[in-house]
Amino acid sequence: MNPLARHLTTSALTLAVAALPLTIATTSADAAVAAKHYKSCAALQKDYPHGVGRSGASDKTSGTKVKNFKVSTKVYNLNNGPRNHSTGEYDLDRDNDGIACEKR
Repeated sequence: MNPLARHLTTSALTLAVAALPLTIATTSADAAVAAKHYKSCAALQKDYPHGVGRSGASDKTSGTKVKNFKVSTKVYNLNNGPRNHSTGEYDLDRDNDGIACEKR
């Protein structure tokens, strides 16, 4: 193989290896669930079994605190708010601790 062909092959391989982490990061399991509004905790817990909370949230309980909830401020914000009487949807963070639908 001539020097130019070897250089081009090495450069192409280096670029392919450098791009690999980007490909892996965009195909993670968390990316499979798009941020959306859920009508109830039962619906939210199908995608996030232990609930979802904003960054820096801490469970407000007198018992064992839930610490394994999904941290996603975007999903939390879509599911926090007052009850919507016209649709029957509830505020999914009823204790206002920054975690919606927390469950051990």
